[in-house]
Formats: sequence, C-alpha cells, structure tokens
Amino acid sequence: MSIGIIGAGEIGSAIARALAQNGIAATISNSRGPDTLRDFARELTPHITAGTIEDAAKADLVLVAVPWSKLPKALAGLPDWAGRIVIDANNPIERPLFRPAELDGRLSTEVFADLVPGARVVKAFNHLPPHLLSGDPRAEGGSRVLFYSGDDARSKAEVGALIAKLGFAGIDLGPVSVGGKLVQFPGGPLPALNLVKF
Repeated sequence: MSIGIIGAGEIGSAIARALAQNGIAATISNSRGPDTLRDFARELTPHITAGTIEDAAKADLVLVAVPWSKLPKALAGLPDWAGRIVIDANNPIERPLFRPAELDGRLSTEVFADLVPGARVVKAFNHLPPHLLSGDPRAEGGSRVLFYSGDDARSKAEVGALIAKLGFAGIDLGPVSVGGKLVQFPGGPLPALNLVKF
C-alpha cells in the first residue's frame, strides 16, 4: 500500500519519521513544493521522498495534517478520491491564538470529509503530541495507545494495521459520530492523554 502525507508541519513530519523508523515508504508534501522538503527527505532516506501535494494525493492511503484554516486550499483541485483511504489527523484550532474554529455544530471530521469527496475517511493521529508520535511507542512495559474511528470497517482495519506496524496499540473508537467526538480537540476527553496498553 502506497502512503502519501499532505502537510509537513509537526504532525506530518512526526508521522513521516515514525514510518521511516519502521521501514515504511511514503511521499511527503507541503504547500511550498518538494524543494523545501529535500533536506528532510534526505534525512529519512530511503523511505521518505518529497513530492507535490498531487503526488501524495495519488497514494492508496493519504494522511492529511494541515493547519485548519489552510485545509480548503491544500485540498482544492485534487481528483476525486475514488474510495481511497484518507486519514484526518487535523484539529480545528491553530497557533498562536488557539481559538477553536467555528464548526456550526458539526464534528471537525465531518467538515473535513466534505473536502475529500469520494474518500473513506478515518480519524487518527491527532490526539498525541508530535514527539510521542515519532518517539518509541513502547512505554512502561506496554504500547502507547493511538485511537482511530471511521464509518467504513475495511478502511479502519487498514489504518489499525498501519498503527500496529508502527508499534502502537490501536483502539477502534467506532464510527466518527462517536470516536470523532471523543478525540476532537478542543472539546473531546481523549486528546493529549498519553495512555499505555499492557
């Protein structure tokens, strides 16, 4: 399964590092173009390559980690996702003010799903700080927990398998209406909890 990452900020970079540490290939992209990512990709060679957003979006599984206000522009003009898996690793809040985005009563993943028509969306990788995502998932004699949720069982199984390959303990929180609410930041009870499964 090919993997693309749209967004090379703290979360996107941390996930790229975790993939590289486990020998998993991926293409990482940002809004400024692949030339700005050459040094980062060279550091994680041969597993991580720099590409355009269009390159990353062609993958079988695409992880999106972009500042909330920049999501519409980052995802605009891309081809229909045609049933491919898209991981929503975003939170509807941004530095420096950390003011929550206005979601009109919807979950952030529901808003995100409108930006990736035809995709099978899974919410994951948004509740831990970046240094824990790229760090050793083994902790206190167990495995660090990563939550995920989605409305399609097959796509969740694929994301759960990826989480396991990275060494984390994946916990399926059910559909987005349940799991998306639990991990949404701000508002949900699970973000920033560093839990370990024994």
